[in-house]
Amino acid sequence: MQPSGAASQNLRSMLEDSDRFLTGVEIETSRGLLMAETSRKTAELAKSLSEFERVDFVALTDNPGGNPHIRPEILGQDLLFRGRDVVINMSCKDYNRNGIESRLWALGSQGFTNVLALSGDYPTDGFQGLAQPVFDIDSVGLLELIEQMNEGLPNRVWGSVGREDRLEKTNFYAGCAVSPFKKLEGELMTQYFKLAMKVRTGAKWAITQIGYDSRKFSELQLYVQSTGIEIPLIGSVFILTAPAGRFFNRWGMPGVWVSDELRDIADQQAKSRDRGRAYFSELAAKQIAILKGLGYRGAYISGRPQLERIRGILEMVDSYGENDWKEFAKEINFAQTNEFYYFEQGDNPGLSSNQVNKDYLASKSKSKLARAKALMTVPLQYRLGKFVHDRVFTEGTLGFKAGRAIYAQVEKSKKLTGVAHVLEQATKVPVYHCQDCGDCSLPDIAYLCPESECVKNQRNGPCGGTKAGMCEVLDKECIWLRAYDRLKPYGEELTMLERPVVFRDASLRNTSAWANTFLLRDHHGKKNPADRSGGA
Repeated sequence: MQPSGAASQNLRSMLEDSDRFLTGVEIETSRGLLMAETSRKTAELAKSLSEFERVDFVALTDNPGGNPHIRPEILGQDLLFRGRDVVINMSCKDYNRNGIESRLWALGSQGFTNVLALSGDYPTDGFQGLAQPVFDIDSVGLLELIEQMNEGLPNRVWGSVGREDRLEKTNFYAGCAVSPFKKLEGELMTQYFKLAMKVRTGAKWAITQIGYDSRKFSELQLYVQSTGIEIPLIGSVFILTAPAGRFFNRWGMPGVWVSDELRDIADQQAKSRDRGRAYFSELAAKQIAILKGLGYRGAYISGRPQLERIRGILEMVDSYGENDWKEFAKEINFAQTNEFYYFEQGDNPGLSSNQVNKDYLASKSKSKLARAKALMTVPLQYRLGKFVHDRVFTEGTLGFKAGRAIYAQVEKSKKLTGVAHVLEQATKVPVYHCQDCGDCSLPDIAYLCPESECVKNQRNGPCGGTKAGMCEVLDKECIWLRAYDRLKPYGEELTMLERPVVFRDASLRNTSAWANTFLLRDHHGKKNPADRSGGA
């Protein structure tokens, strides 16, 4: 049976030209040759789903969990041939920006248009040890690249007189991910800020991380509506199993968390004759009903589901009454202890109201004395960096003009250039653990270095992998949570990501970041002149 009706439309038209609730299914690609048994089974599953009219799109993973798998477009080509719309999940961990652009050209040439832009999971041990994580750009940088490719990238051809041609425009329909299931205030708010940044950069739709807290699904929808973020939301629904529950509970998958209570329920259900299959299918069906009731545009089903399982779950959803989802929301409400919510709880304990959290509002409207005390809790490292930055490294100040004049003279002498660089590092290494990247983002992240403090070198907001504020790889707080906590006493946290996308220029490595700032060679200098400010 070939796809028919709405299922044969593309994702763009289904999201933009209709209000129909969509069903997407994620297929996890496998490791090994396509003709091998495991890969054949995956391909057969993809084929069966492509022939089921209730599935609107199929998404194919990109090295999930940081493990090497077959590229998603290998499976996707057959699905495109069958008339099925395909979403290619594309992460930034395995390619530098040239490799990513090259791969995007290949995808566009093969007929793929839907790309889910991801920073990606940190790589795990592979052939002969740990693979080198790339993270040359992040998900926001990927969205910016896609947007510019859609507009036509410059193709410089130089003759006697320089002229700039443009390459053919691509037609990618880019999506992004958002992780609302966060415990701490700074952890959650920076996810929201980054979502807004992704939308400004070109994301046209968003998929949530996996979670089992209906109130957080509710809250994300309310936040998007209340802040004017124009983007359709698709909620992730993972078909749970007892082993997966235990794995997620141990934080085995970064960004995905299962409470002790839900883990224990899953273990108990697994003792039944069907090993909990009926319960877990019903749990997924109830989550889909909740998403429909909240006004989400679709469900993104994962967990290696087979066709008959998907069919049964969707039939279960169809059997529910119009308002049953509200009761399900009370039931599927597995929150973390002392979890922060941006909105107050509604009359339904599984949903949020449209009233902003009163304690949060109170924390932002402290008296002058309370605010002064809060400022004193901010680390001296940041207060000193901010003081110097505002007077020396901000373009237009007397300090900046002096620095520009000094470094213009310093760089006339190779010896003086070397001495100045050594003195700069003597200051920055002990204070900021500087890695001498030459394109400094300290002022972008409240004077925290993304090269030394973040394993993914994230310069445009946090990844989704934190647990209670802790990095998914290192045993330390996420630098973006720390940045939020530093900026909030100054009342500057809301605008921390309201800036152009940062791309680190690798050609500047092991050169003076101060010289590059004063002489406008770094990413600060490449900003719109009306929006430029220096690094340190």
